[in-house]
Amino acid sequence: MEHLHRTIIEPFRIKVVEPLGITTRPEREQALKDAHYNVFSLHADHILIDLLTDSGTGAMSAQQWASLMIGDETYAGSRSFYRLEKVVQSLTGMKHVIPTHQGRAAEHILFATLAQPGMVVPNNSHFDTTRANCEFFGGLALDLLRDEASDPRTDLPFKGDIDLDKLRAVLVEHRGHVPCVMLTVTNNRGGGQPVSLANIRATRAMCDEFGVPLFLDAARFAENAYFIKVREPGQSHRTAREIAEEMFRLAHGFTMSAKKDGLVNIGGLLCMDDDVLADNCRTRLILTEGFPTYGGLAGRDLEALATGLEEVTDEDYLAYRHASIRYLFDKLDALGVPMMRPPGGHAVYMDAGAFYPHIPAWQYPGVTLTNALYVAGGVRGVEVGTVMFGRPDPNGGHDECASLELVRLTFPRRTYTQSHVDYLIECIAEVYRDRAKAPGYKMVRQRPVLRGFTAWFEPLG
Repeated sequence: MEHLHRTIIEPFRIKVVEPLGITTRPEREQALKDAHYNVFSLHADHILIDLLTDSGTGAMSAQQWASLMIGDETYAGSRSFYRLEKVVQSLTGMKHVIPTHQGRAAEHILFATLAQPGMVVPNNSHFDTTRANCEFFGGLALDLLRDEASDPRTDLPFKGDIDLDKLRAVLVEHRGHVPCVMLTVTNNRGGGQPVSLANIRATRAMCDEFGVPLFLDAARFAENAYFIKVREPGQSHRTAREIAEEMFRLAHGFTMSAKKDGLVNIGGLLCMDDDVLADNCRTRLILTEGFPTYGGLAGRDLEALATGLEEVTDEDYLAYRHASIRYLFDKLDALGVPMMRPPGGHAVYMDAGAFYPHIPAWQYPGVTLTNALYVAGGVRGVEVGTVMFGRPDPNGGHDECASLELVRLTFPRRTYTQSHVDYLIECIAEVYRDRAKAPGYKMVRQRPVLRGFTAWFEPLG
């Protein structure tokens, strides 16, 4: 897209609208209390702008809606599967295409097949479901980001890169006990930060040296490819599609939540070149997801996903999406709001620890910020800190704290307009003005796995 003017415009027009949940402040305060101060438990009717996740929450295109009508619901051998398989193979070069109902199902099947107790899985950063599935089967999930990436103030173009020295040390120390290396593109836990093509190439070379397969967590592959195009020297002349193709061809396989850059509301992929591994994965798929030519999805979902994967590397769309995230980041930066730098591809990550320096990590500043933002304007974000990634102390002391206390404002694709973002900025400005008065929280109920989804909290003081 050629930007002749300063105003960001959406490269589409709106055909269908959905009413938003407009509430009063007292109504929001009561709704949050009823949800035990966990925004995951809020009802959709009580939310004005929902930035909890970009997973399955975006708007599909007219062509995708048209694709739903030609979905083939044949149980085995669906035409829609073979169309999806052709699209995925063309994009990724992978021999085996295994659909699943969402990304965590792909992770579950992969780790159930690969991981064993004592195995070690290195990654730039595992996100919550990836880590949980790895550890469920006895694996040790290691995060190997560069040290600079843990500092929100450091402004680097590829803050998602895996630290190659750390990776080599792990591969040497745990030789024979590393079933795969993973790269998350973009790196969601670390602020939506991209991984450079040079880093992917070097990681693949190291994997080949040690005889270990490389898998991508490719949920946001198109956003990562566009970052490479605009930030990495020597890549600006290439299309995002060409860069994405190379990213995939540098890997032995990938998992994908297609609810992100697949531009659909449901779906996932597990793809690979290894014949034996694919056969074992399909066997487990039949037990948990369904027959290999539908994998837990309806034929119409397979069709919509095939169309979404064809649309997502459109550079007008990618330029608009990146510009929208940058717009919010720049406005908040001008207000002095502390954030992870630079802005990611799908979200702005506010630094809740710096936002509330008076609240220690074990009193969950990310929960404080998330809840304050909801009360102020009906906006729902999500904590990405000690609740999501910390661990309870078995002796009853303070939680083992996460390295970063972030709140992610995650933008669904093709869903909100610039006026929504301007309203959001006003809400954050109000919360920032009142930050000194905000209380911390205590956790009063939690589950042993993925506690952030269901935990109960109470405000302190």
